[in-house]
Amino acid sequence: MLTAVRKIMKKILTGLATLGVLTAPLAVFGASTMVTTSLCCGPNTIVDNITNWLFAILIAIAVISLIIAAIYFVTAQGDEAKIKTARQFVIYAIVGVVVGIIAKALVMFAGSIVGGGATPGV
Repeated sequence: MLTAVRKIMKKILTGLATLGVLTAPLAVFGASTMVTTSLCCGPNTIVDNITNWLFAILIAIAVISLIIAAIYFVTAQGDEAKIKTARQFVIYAIVGVVVGIIAKALVMFAGSIVGGGATPGV
């Protein structure tokens, strides 16, 4: 029984480590896109800057949630309640990132309809 739990934990930790390695570039990309020199170019630029900052904060919160989930997985030692809590943290982090991506896309779409703003990567 204990060997099976260790194998499952090893798989989970390997998956979380892989997820962490794969999401690290996203956090760096989010940080590099929010650097701007001024807020003087109109309402679309201001909205872009605000959404970039909020998206970077969202990614940071998601990474923290995944780290907390990993800690819960590691310290669970077969406790189903802790494993359930860790899974909920992972699900909430993934759902939060998906909702954030959709929200950012909607803002970019609305900005392109209203007046040519919301250029990605600026």
